[in-house]
Amino acid sequence: MLDVLIRGGTVVDGSGLPKFLADVAIEGDRVVGVGRFPHATAKKIIDATGQVVAPGMIDAHVHGDLILLHDPIHEPAIRQGVTTYILGQDGVAFAPGTPETQQYMRLYTAGFNGNFPTPGIEWRTMAEYLDAFHHRVSMNVACLIPNGNVRMDVMGLAERRATPEEFTQMKRAIREAMEQGAVGLSTGLDYIPSLYADTAELVELCKEITPFGGVYVTHMRGYGPHNYIPSMDEVATIGREAGCGVHISHFNSIASQVIPQMDVMATQGAEVTFDLYCYLYGSTILGMITLPPEAQAGGVGLTLERLRDPAIRPQVKEWVSKPRFDLNRVRLGSVPADEYRHLEGKTLAEAVDLLKRPLGDVILDLLLATNMAVNSVVPHNALRTEADITALMRDPRMMGGSDGIYIGGKPHPRGTGCFAKYLGPYVRSGVWTIEEAVMKCSRHTARRHGLHDRGLLAPGMAADVIVFDPLTIQDRSTFDDGKLLATGMRDVIVNGEFVLEAGHRTNSRPGTGLRRK
Repeated sequence: MLDVLIRGGTVVDGSGLPKFLADVAIEGDRVVGVGRFPHATAKKIIDATGQVVAPGMIDAHVHGDLILLHDPIHEPAIRQGVTTYILGQDGVAFAPGTPETQQYMRLYTAGFNGNFPTPGIEWRTMAEYLDAFHHRVSMNVACLIPNGNVRMDVMGLAERRATPEEFTQMKRAIREAMEQGAVGLSTGLDYIPSLYADTAELVELCKEITPFGGVYVTHMRGYGPHNYIPSMDEVATIGREAGCGVHISHFNSIASQVIPQMDVMATQGAEVTFDLYCYLYGSTILGMITLPPEAQAGGVGLTLERLRDPAIRPQVKEWVSKPRFDLNRVRLGSVPADEYRHLEGKTLAEAVDLLKRPLGDVILDLLLATNMAVNSVVPHNALRTEADITALMRDPRMMGGSDGIYIGGKPHPRGTGCFAKYLGPYVRSGVWTIEEAVMKCSRHTARRHGLHDRGLLAPGMAADVIVFDPLTIQDRSTFDDGKLLATGMRDVIVNGEFVLEAGHRTNSRPGTGLRRK
């Protein structure tokens, strides 16, 4: 007697091999058979005729670190068939970390991670953080070690190189987190304090993840036409000298430039992969794109003091007047202040018109009113087009990552739509085959992060299984309404339990913290 038998579906097993008609048998939290079982019986039998049966999607880059503990059912993910999140992104996250470091990260990253309350749930170590998810949430998580946390635990927000003793402490912390199940090390080289680490420091820290097979995952120092080569050269140097695999986060660059450069990296001995979301706008905290690092030195508290100082305010407005790109096209995704919440969904140009204030004043007032927690939706480089997205999607080093953000009234649509868009419109239009779509959003990601029992439908693998209609799976979220949930996903099974059954959400919480194996 099986627990679950999924009969007659089109199995796309995650390997990239051609789809085939088969049954999928599940006992407990494992797949025990993929084939024809006409005489088998089960406690629950699912007729999957005309449906695709696949391994659960694995989101390679997402900001679900706190929202998942706050919203454990988390329909934005399960409605797209996502069964595992890779957390700890961009070098600024939540484990490991002292209470002081965690509080800094809550405030500093509130504009993309959200400062969601997690009452009764406490952690300091990687092991404690991963344990916090066990049977408390609907899906699985794996976690990278944020280098900013490690640096802050040891050095605070110091803008200098580490001393030998500080290096020893940071390396010990990374080694302990890897021993406790982390999948690698992340950096966000636009974010404080991650950006203070130089190449030599990152090489030394990555040497601690190499013996475990960990991966170095980076938000590079730059992605634009003027700085992508030195940024990618740094990634290659770190991978080559530390001896670890390297992975570039949200590779929103011009394909004709960066694909050849990745080929160069490979000749230099760097084993490189990357993740991508399928949109021409990004999303991040407003302060990061409008204020220079010196304005943000010392953390949120000191930044706010500077912004309030009448003597400094003209200087800050001068900074804002010389942005890296046209700020007028930036949309406000989340403005957590009652007097300005009506600006969510508006561009900064529209906010200027509504408030009748200069752009610099509007930005400063929004940052002050929200304690810097404004989320923005930001256009990519003006030269980047849909053709860059599809060219990067077709590169064998690519894997799916939504970079999902789950805060505010008008969030970026990628968090609720990216994977449905990959499985639906991009397959139906011929950009990908269904086999490519599933492989790049499941097994490829699992392999890269050392999750060897995930991302594949085969006997002995974890029973993270999805069933969806290939003709109707569809993203619905837009920049006007980024919260609309995807459609077409029928069943989602996590660790052998249904979290979505016949299109209806259940209250099951079988998710857990995954350790690198």
